[in-house]
Formats: sequence, structure tokens, C-alpha cells
Amino acid sequence: MNHNVAVRIVGGSAIEIADSVRALTERGVFSPGDTLPSVRALAQELGVNRNTVIAAYRQLSQSGLVESRGRAGTRITDRAPVAQEGFAPGTVLRDIGTGNPDPSLIPDLSVALAGLAGRPVLYGEPVIDRDLERWALPWMSEAVGEGHAMQVTITGGAIDALERLLAQALHRDDAVALEDPCFLSSLHTVRLGGYRAVPVAVDDEGMTVAGLRAALNEGVRAVVCTPRAQNPTGTSLTAERASALRDVLAEHPYVLIIEDDHFSMLSTQPYHSLISAEHQRWSLVRSVSKFLGPDMCLAITASDPYTAAQLAKRLSPGTTWVSHLLQRLAHALVTSDEALTVVRRAAQHYAERNAAFAHMLTNRGVPVSAGDGLSLWVALPVPARDVSDQLMRRGWLARTGDEFVLADAAARRRLRLTVHDLSDEDAERLATDIAESVAAATARKVG
Repeated sequence: MNHNVAVRIVGGSAIEIADSVRALTERGVFSPGDTLPSVRALAQELGVNRNTVIAAYRQLSQSGLVESRGRAGTRITDRAPVAQEGFAPGTVLRDIGTGNPDPSLIPDLSVALAGLAGRPVLYGEPVIDRDLERWALPWMSEAVGEGHAMQVTITGGAIDALERLLAQALHRDDAVALEDPCFLSSLHTVRLGGYRAVPVAVDDEGMTVAGLRAALNEGVRAVVCTPRAQNPTGTSLTAERASALRDVLAEHPYVLIIEDDHFSMLSTQPYHSLISAEHQRWSLVRSVSKFLGPDMCLAITASDPYTAAQLAKRLSPGTTWVSHLLQRLAHALVTSDEALTVVRRAAQHYAERNAAFAHMLTNRGVPVSAGDGLSLWVALPVPARDVSDQLMRRGWLARTGDEFVLADAAARRRLRLTVHDLSDEDAERLATDIAESVAAATARKVG
């Protein structure tokens, strides 16, 4: 790196220094892999306290622009697209990291589609279909509990809701608390929005109290939480943990809480919310993509009246609404006994297949507990990359935990596996291949 780079960075505060580095990167002065000046050198060059530079570098790291490599320094990251859910293109390997639902367990749309023709919807009409709204209100109210004034609207899926909710409440470089490890699309949305992701650790009972308290002390303006079937871990909030988290949030009633109940109708776990009756800014988002199919780009979003009003400004009738045809289709399916029977069968299938595979792995010396959700979160005694390399030689393409990491180094020894669609024979073979891959990676490490 050019030794004169330090003089190009300007600023007297952490925000100004971070903005300067970001601007230099956007103009191509800094390239991926370039090492920034040391904290001491830049502080001396700018005439500021070392802690100011440390704070600037922390902001840049949390937004994904730089990464710290210890003694190797702080480097500009490769801004290649972050990992996304779905199939890996162009591979001959069996993909066991898709995070996809089983297409055979998505309700048939054909009957409902045939009955959707009717009066056209014109500009200026309500954003939300009235029949869907009447159905959704009690469903959402039951989740957040009594005592909440709320309004319901429709967004183009959970990530569309998250992006709009953050945009109406935050400014660039504002801090957002995210679970760590984190759902890929949430992490991607926060970084693209220019917000700072603040990690909150997740354990077997969900988001940790200490982690949330630390994030609030750091000044986060929003908290994104998955109360059940957290992706990738599969954990769900217990009643005790949810109560403790609500106690912490009681001192921050205007921090926006966004709950993403993506697994909703498929979940085997009770719903425990972070939203107390006294909390002022909140939103519950329930996408239909897991049980009605990913192409049903629709989420029901319930919010406090103020947040709902701000969200409505970003959902203008005739321009950014969600198609009423899509809304009518969703309503037809969620009120169909036949479709709901398929959804219940899918919920049972995912739970049973994940539990069966967890049992297979545990019997082969790789202990794992089946959580809630479409996938399994498997702990390994060696780095997951080493195991995934071994699995590729055996014909499998797995997803490693480091793709979901904000700060949790332990996640780098995890695999997220989507196995519910494997036959019994293939599941047995994969379980054996994982155990043998762990053994091979361990032997190489010892050797």
C-alpha cells in the first residue's frame, strides 16, 4: 500500500474518519485488500485520540467495509456479494445448504388461482386487501398479546419489510442489533442500507440478555430478532429469556423492535415476544414464503400506529403496493382447509426429518440437537471449511457457519444443513460421510 494513503484520510471525529475512508473506497482510491494505516499512525497524522480512530474502524468493520486481521492490520474487504439463500448455480454436487422448503409440501395454487378473477384494482385504492386484513388482525394480535394498538399492512416479503422499517427509522451509520450468527438476508439488508450491524450472541434459549444489553449501551436504534426457528441456529426464545429481554428493553421504549417470525405456521414452538405492552416502537413481520412458497413475495406486517404510519408512506397506492391478486391468492390459501392441511403436514415433515438426521449424526459421534426450522446447525470439533472440503470430495455441497458470522468465532466450526428432502438412504450416506469427513479433517490437523 502507498505510504501516503494516511494523508488522504481526513476527519476529527469517528464518523468523519469513517465517512472519509468510505468515500475513498467508493472513488477507487482504496481497493480490496489494501491495508489501512495503523490506529496509532492515523491518530498521530490526524491529531486525534487513538480511541477516535478505533471507533471509526469499528464502524467500518460493522458495516462490512473493512476487516481486522490482528497484527496484519485492518484491510478493505472484498465487496463481492454476500452469500444468499437458495441453490448454488453451476455445481454437480448435491446441495445440502439451500434452506429451501420442500416443493411437494407447498399447497397447490391452481384451484385458488382459478377463482381470483374479479373487479380490477385501480390507483388510489387501499394498499391492503380488506379480506386479508380482516383475517390477519387476530393472527398478529395473538402473537404480540393484548394491550397493543396496532395496524396491519402488506409488504413484498420479510426483507422488503425489514428494509422499509429500517429506512423509516434510521439514518446512515445508525446501529442495528442483529443476532449472531445471523440470517443472511438480514445481514445483507443492514449492510446495503449503510447501517452498523452490532452483534448479539445467540445461545440455546435465543438472543442473550448480556448481548442485548451491550448492544443497547452501544446506542442501537433498532433490534432485529427471530423469536423462533432462528436462522441458522434453529433456536427459539424461551418464556424466561423473553421476559428477561423485555426487562432490558423496558429502559429503551423507543428503540424499534422488529420481530421476524419467518417460520410462523410451520413452527413447533410457542411464540414468546420481546414486545411488552409499554413498548412504543415495534413491528412483527410474518412472511408466507416458507409455507406458501418463496415465489409468494408477501409478508404481513403489524406495527404500532406511529411505525405503521411511517411505513405507509413507503407503500403508496398504485406505485409500491403489493399486488392485490397476490394478496387475494394468499387469503384464499390461508382460509382453505385443504391448503392448511398441507401446511400442517409440512410442519410435521420438517420436524421429523431433522430429528431423524440429528439422531443419525449423534450415533456416528457428531452430537447435534434438532432445533426448529428447515435446517440443522451442526457443531464440529474442527473448522467447518475443512469438513466441507472433505464433503465436496464425497459429492456434497454444504454451507459453512462462517457465512453467517458477525463476531461469533465459534460459528466457524458449524455447518448449516438442509436435509429434510433426502431419502432415508441418502440421509444415512450423508451422515456417514460427515462423520468420516470430521475424522479426516481431525487427522490432518493432528498430522
